[in-house]
Formats: sequence, C-alpha cells, structure tokens
Amino acid sequence: MIIGHATIGLVARRFEHLQQLATELQTQYQVSCAIYPLDVRDSAALQTAAQDFIAKFGAPNIVIANAGVSRGTLTEDKDDIKAFQAVFDINVMGIVHTFQPFIEAMKQAKVQDKKFQGQLVSVASVAGIRGLPGAGAYSASKAAVISYLESLRVEMARDNIVVTTIAPGYIRTPMTDVNSYKMPFLMDADVFAHKFANAVSRKRRFVVIPWQMGVLARLMRFVPPFLWDWAMKNAPRKSRANWDWL
Repeated sequence: MIIGHATIGLVARRFEHLQQLATELQTQYQVSCAIYPLDVRDSAALQTAAQDFIAKFGAPNIVIANAGVSRGTLTEDKDDIKAFQAVFDINVMGIVHTFQPFIEAMKQAKVQDKKFQGQLVSVASVAGIRGLPGAGAYSASKAAVISYLESLRVEMARDNIVVTTIAPGYIRTPMTDVNSYKMPFLMDADVFAHKFANAVSRKRRFVVIPWQMGVLARLMRFVPPFLWDWAMKNAPRKSRANWDWL
C-alpha cells in the first residue's frame, strides 16, 4: 500500500503508542504525522488539537473517529453506573468531540476548492443492532452511534461531506481477547483494517465487516422480540472486570 505525501493526525491517550505508530507510518509509507496525546472525552483538548492541525496542514479530507471501549454492565449494580457513563462518553460523545471541530473547515475548503470532498468516518458495531444481555452500555452506545451517524450523513449531504459508518463484528484485539465465549466470524485486525480502508476509499455509507456478520445482522433485525428474548436469555455475557479507562 502506498500512501505517499499524506499528512496524518494521530490521537490517543498513550503518548508512547502514538510515537511508535508515527515512526512506523513514516518509515513504511513516507507520510508525515502529527501526534496529539489526549482523551476523546476532553472536548477542549480535541478542539485545540483540531485547530493546531488545520492551522498547520489545512482541512483534512478524512476524519476517522475510532475510539471505543467495552465492558460488561448490569443496570441493577450501582457500581456499574460509572461504567455506563464512561462507555457513553467515549463511544458516543467521543465521536461528536472528534468531528465537530473539523466540519466548518471542511465546508470552507469545499468553497475554496470545488474538487475537495471531506469525509467523516466512524466505527459502530453489530452490537448496536440488537441489545445483548450483560452489555447494556455497549449495545446502547453503538445503537446511538448508528442513529447519530445516520442523522449526520443527511445533515452533511448538502455540503458534499460524506459520512461513513463501519459496523464491525468480532475483531481480534485486546478488547475481545478477554471474551471467554465463542465469537463467530472472528477476524484478525490486519484483515479488518484492509477492508476498512477499502470501505472508506469507496465512500460507503454503511458497511458491516465481515460480510458474513452483515448477513447475520440483517437477520437479527427481523427476529421478533419474544424470540430474541428467548434466544438471548442464557447467552454468554461479557466480563465486568474493571478497566483503566474508568
């Protein structure tokens, strides 16, 4: 893959990981990287980072909001309220915080250059299609992401800004490594990344990865509530172990 002449802004909480990724990208693909160590829950920090990037490099063609966390949650447990809040703050508001500072710059870039086309990309999940037991916070947050991005896509259409929703199934990452149950169609992260990039380059509106999970997702939409409840009643549940992002 050749990226040449691209400038990439990288955002994450851990500075050392950003540095390592920037070095790899610069070495392998000869791209320029600007790194911004911050938490997507901090809207002011993202505003500052966006302003710095735009001032140095101009409006980006593509902004990808990829931050997301998952943890098993139970509404009945008072201790899980903090986890519910953190999941929504990162998975939903983190996207808003990421996109908002760039939209006006993208609009202005389009006015100045008719060939410019901005694109906002974010990661939802198949878990947002139907509620999963023991994952109320995660399922609800991803359902919110799907609806939010659909609204945003319509809002941005008249400004010729594309909005792409990527809904993964199970991807092999540290977030899924803790799952003790069988994960259908589990996909390696590198394979997913290739399919993700392809969907972005084709400016897809909504895509489920892998395609097998997309078929399953379509079927899930049409399962009657009573049948879904019966099937999920004894389904395996995600661990409620504590995480450092809380």
